[in-house]
Amino acid sequence: MTGNLYRGQAGLPFSSTLRVYEPLEAFPEGQRNAIRTAGARTASRAAVENAELLASLGRITRSGGDPFPTGRTDLVRVTSVPGVPPGRTPQAGTSDAGAAAGPGAAASPRAEAGLSAGSGSGTEPDTGVAGHDAGTGRVLLYCPSQLVLRAGLAANALMEGIHGPLAEMLIPEEQRDKHQERIDQVKARDGAIRVHTRASTWGIPFSWFSLFTESDHKDVVESGGRILTVRVWAPITEAMERARYAVAHLALAAPDLDMLDDLAQLTEWLELFHVNSMVELDYGAVADKVYPDESPMDIRLGIECLADGDMTGAAAAYRRLASRWIPIRQLARAS
Repeated sequence: MTGNLYRGQAGLPFSSTLRVYEPLEAFPEGQRNAIRTAGARTASRAAVENAELLASLGRITRSGGDPFPTGRTDLVRVTSVPGVPPGRTPQAGTSDAGAAAGPGAAASPRAEAGLSAGSGSGTEPDTGVAGHDAGTGRVLLYCPSQLVLRAGLAANALMEGIHGPLAEMLIPEEQRDKHQERIDQVKARDGAIRVHTRASTWGIPFSWFSLFTESDHKDVVESGGRILTVRVWAPITEAMERARYAVAHLALAAPDLDMLDDLAQLTEWLELFHVNSMVELDYGAVADKVYPDESPMDIRLGIECLADGDMTGAAAAYRRLASRWIPIRQLARAS
C-alpha cells in the first residue's frame, strides 16, 4: 500500500503548495551539511511525496495523542538549474537561472521516477562539489520541509480561527506545549528561519497565480491515466517582479480587494530568499480536476484590464477563475 499511497490519495483533501528552492550557500553554514546529506538520500521526487504523506497519516493514528511531527525525519526536496560560469557574478536584480536559460525556462526539475511527462532517469546527481551536480555542472537548489515549524504555525492559525474550541479538543494543551518546546529547540539551533513552504487546501489562492505566466516551465506528472500533479517553476526575481506589478496596479484600481493584502504578504515573503532561488507551484491532486489550467493567464489579464479601466474584461477574467475554482472549494463542505 505504501508504494502507491502518493499515486492514490483517495479520500484526502486537495492540498497545493508554494515552495522556494534555494542554493546551498543561502543556508546557515551549520545547516548545509545536513541539508546536502538529506537531499542526497532522496531516491526520487515521488519517493519524497510518498514518504511525507505516509508520515502525516502515521502521526494521526499513532498512540499518545501527539499529532505533531518530531523533525527526526524531515525531508528535503531538490532540483537543479544551469550553473554560473566560473568567475561570473550575477548582476543585481537578475537570477543566474534566468540568465543562463532565458525567462521561464530556467528550471529543469529532475523527473519523477518514470511518472513525469518528458521525464529523465529520476536519479539523484553526484554532488561532487557542494551545491553542484558533478555530472552536469548544474546548481542544486534545496527546499527543506521544515515540518516542525509549519505544524506549529498551522496549529496556531487553527486555534485563532473560528474552529478554535474544536481544535482545543483535538489537540490537547499538553501536546501543544510539547511541540512548542520542539519549535524553541529548532530556533535555538538554527537562528532566524525562513519558512520555505506555503500550503493551501481545497484550492489555490489566486494571489499565487500572479507569480507565474503561461510560458513558465511545467512538469505534468501522470500515472494510470490520471494527473497526479502539475508543477510550475519561475526564477524568484521574475516572480517578485510579477507580484510587484500586480500590487502596484491593484493598489490603484482595486485597493479594497483581499487579493491585494495577500500579494503584499507574498512579496514580503519572497524577499526573504536568495536572489538565485526558484519558486515552485505544486498543484497536487487538484490538478486532475482543473488541468489544463489557464488561471495564471486569467489573473494577468484581469489585472491588466483593471489597470486599463476595463471593468468588463476584468469581470470576465474573474468569472473564468470562479467557474474553475469555486466548485473545488465547495468540495471542502461536501459530505
